[in-house]
Amino acid sequence: MNLLSIIITIATIISCKAWSSELKMMDFTSPKEYERWSAVNDNVMGGISTGQFTYDGSVSQFTGELSLANNGGFSSVNRTVEPLTNNINAVNLTYIGDGRTYQLRFTTRKDGYPINYKHEFETIKGQQQSKTFNFNDFKAVFRGRLLSGAPELVAQDIKQIGFLIADKTPLPFVLKVQSIEFLNFK
Repeated sequence: MNLLSIIITIATIISCKAWSSELKMMDFTSPKEYERWSAVNDNVMGGISTGQFTYDGSVSQFTGELSLANNGGFSSVNRTVEPLTNNINAVNLTYIGDGRTYQLRFTTRKDGYPINYKHEFETIKGQQQSKTFNFNDFKAVFRGRLLSGAPELVAQDIKQIGFLIADKTPLPFVLKVQSIEFLNFK
């Protein structure tokens, strides 16, 4: 092997390591991914809805049951994310739903305060779907109400990612999440 081949090999290894250190995709078929998620349900406000992130042996799933008792009606799961690069401006979600409406959510921090951004998506019961969401289509919210004057959602500000269900339907739910991929659309 000549010196030029060695240099090219080393450069390739270094660039691959730099690429893999950036968060580009979450693989929910991995049995380790679901362990990074935690639930926040309406019991923080007196409700009795349940929700959790589990692994069924092949994929992670957001499952539970909504209850409207005690002014409840939502369930959510989230996890922290490593800093994203500023060139990311969209996310692709691959999932199998139950026919209900969910929210994909991001949390940022500005001036020490959290700002939540949501994008609703509908599911078709038992059907695998893949949808791409542009960051500029997310809406800033606080406790279900739209916020006016919030800054645009940008990748490098994202601290958490999550899912929420709050469709006012007091029934069991299941959202099987297969992958989340962060993208750069020009």
